[in-house]
Amino acid sequence: MRLATAEINLTALAHNLSQVKHFAPNSKIMAVLKANAYGHGLVKIAQHLNSADAFAVARIDEALALRAGGLTKPIVLLEGFFNKADLPILLANNFQTIIHDENQLAALENAKLDAPITCWLKVNTGMHRLGIAPEQFEEFYSRLQRTPNAKSTINLMTHFSCADDTHNTKTAQQISLFDSLVKGIEQAHCLSNSAGIIAWPAGHGDWIRPGLMLYGVSPMADCIGQQHNLKPVMRLTTKVIAVRDVAAHERVGYGGRWQSDKPTQLAVVAMGYGDGYPRHAKEGTPVMIAGQRYGIVGSVSMDMISIDIGANEHNVKVGDSVTMWGPELPVEEIAHCADTIPYELLCNITPRVSYEYQR
Repeated sequence: MRLATAEINLTALAHNLSQVKHFAPNSKIMAVLKANAYGHGLVKIAQHLNSADAFAVARIDEALALRAGGLTKPIVLLEGFFNKADLPILLANNFQTIIHDENQLAALENAKLDAPITCWLKVNTGMHRLGIAPEQFEEFYSRLQRTPNAKSTINLMTHFSCADDTHNTKTAQQISLFDSLVKGIEQAHCLSNSAGIIAWPAGHGDWIRPGLMLYGVSPMADCIGQQHNLKPVMRLTTKVIAVRDVAAHERVGYGGRWQSDKPTQLAVVAMGYGDGYPRHAKEGTPVMIAGQRYGIVGSVSMDMISIDIGANEHNVKVGDSVTMWGPELPVEEIAHCADTIPYELLCNITPRVSYEYQR
């Protein structure tokens, strides 16, 4: 019997890509596929994003996996390269690289390459993570123009730090700073992640970088994807493996974290932190069985979770399917119950979960 399964809806994926185009109809799309396509399956997801203009990943091994899977679109390394020995690999595989500091630029300038590489110059406008300082922009841009190892098309990029909060003025400040730096330069501009795409049209630029929204999840604070006409791509399911009676005042699970206040029944389901489900999900975190909501009780174990089904009026039985999150139970809600973010839940799916791709 198949137990923990991530059902991936490819029709929903296509719908979400069309919604990205609706939000930013004049921008090219760089689909972000890092972290195993946010837990959805790197190569399989890429194979079903045919109308994206390029892909973006964090590391070179992710890019190589896409090429090994037969993907030929441009691929951008969002963290750039880490060693000068990577540069011939980038060139051979037609990878594009971010340049975000002096070490990378110097390595590129000093390399002996047979042809130039497409570069994206990343400017720190307020994220304070990766990116050159604004006062370095003219120098770096000039050096990239001069080196024969960079193509003359030098794309310009930044990253928003607070775009998920429409009440925070930081994003508008970042857009203004970036625009002032690149004014008059005829190169492609790329600013917006998913939150920027949805909430800050002034930052759409020539390219956009949708990540989380491709998978049907809202990047905005206190929202769910359906509010942006996005459809969840993943449904995480498992099975009921036992139904048992619990007397009043009996304690359940490790540490006796939960105690029943009256006689009840529990459904034990084959899911736990060994599958990537959050260990710190609170009591009452919902699951769905046969269209009914029930709440988690006790501690999330490595392989099992207990669900309070009360008097079992809906006849929950061994073998029934259980939805841990999906279209009818937003992952954003589960993340809130676990004091985390949906990004983490999706990315934490472990290898023992089976994947089923459906249209």
